Amino acid sequence: MPQGLQHPSGSVPSATVTPLSRPAADWTRFLEAIRYRGVYPTRQRAEEAARLVLAGLSRQLDASVRAQLAAALPAEAARLLKGEEAAAHPLSGRAFVAELAARAGTGLAQARWDTGSVLTVVAELTGPDLLDRVLDRLPPGHALLFGRAELSRPA
Repeated sequence: MPQGLQHPSGSVPSATVTPLSRPAADWTRFLEAIRYRGVYPTRQRAEEAARLVLAGLSRQLDASVRAQLAAALPAEAARLLKGEEAAAHPLSGRAFVAELAARAGTGLAQARWDTGSVLTVVAELTGPDLLDRVLDRLPPGHALLFGRAELSRPA
């Protein structure tokens, strides 16, 4: 986590997350990992973030990538990923966070925190190869949301 970035509540989370076994981590363990990563006070709050972010991510990905991603996640997360139609054009990372903030009725800082908390756990479950395929289908600005450095693409 970059220095100076803090959870909206003022606390600073650890850079590690509770281990999850791939690909069949159950929904409860998935939520607990998100709760730990996001320093959420309850599993219910972690679930709210997970549902918001996964449904939003679903709108950003085409069906084939959604299916691959869903296969690496718990069944409930997979259902959320398959539950939305893909947008005609995926949003940039910044616009994606803004859309989630608008849907949740929160500020950008909270939406960014929720997005990073969920997507870094997703990244751990998917592994680097699948994450590369997901990021290849998304516009710039998403890698950081998954906890990865965003390298410039060659022109």
